[in-house]
Amino acid sequence: MENKTKSSIYPLAMTAVMAAVIAVIAPFSIPAWGEVSFTLCTFALYLSPYILGWKRAVAATVVYILLGMVGMPVFSNFKAGLGVLAGPTGGYVLGYVPMVLICGLIIKTFPKNRAIHLGGMVLATAVLYAFGTALFCAQTGSALDHALWVCVIPFIPFDLGKMVIATGLGPILRERLMKANIHPED
Repeated sequence: MENKTKSSIYPLAMTAVMAAVIAVIAPFSIPAWGEVSFTLCTFALYLSPYILGWKRAVAATVVYILLGMVGMPVFSNFKAGLGVLAGPTGGYVLGYVPMVLICGLIIKTFPKNRAIHLGGMVLATAVLYAFGTALFCAQTGSALDHALWVCVIPFIPFDLGKMVIATGLGPILRERLMKANIHPED
């Protein structure tokens, strides 16, 4: 009985810890122009499927969003509430869920191929950009070219750097967790 309790509590606790890590990292940002800021949130999100597996990584991401939705200042620049999700940058926050899902499924499908992991992160981030930019345009009435210059193009080099670091560090973390027999199954 004790072993079953331990095996079910650990993944739940790790999911909560990852949600907390995301919530602690995300508010710290470097303001860019307009509403969008540079953050390390996506770095934590890129690492989460390596640490938790795709299902729990998605769950941790949803918990993070729910924390911000109910008023905890966990979004960029210590913002919180439904207003953030309904505002110009809300699409980027909501887009974290499909981004983590795509990253996680690719990592699960190709567990040893870092090049494919990087390609999956690029694809997942493109989905995040598309979702966030579409809602940004809808909320602000901005033309697509303006939104791309404000919300996407300046962030590409920074996000690519985070992806490269995550694909270097993530498999090492995953392997060590598996060797310690504490990595949850997907």
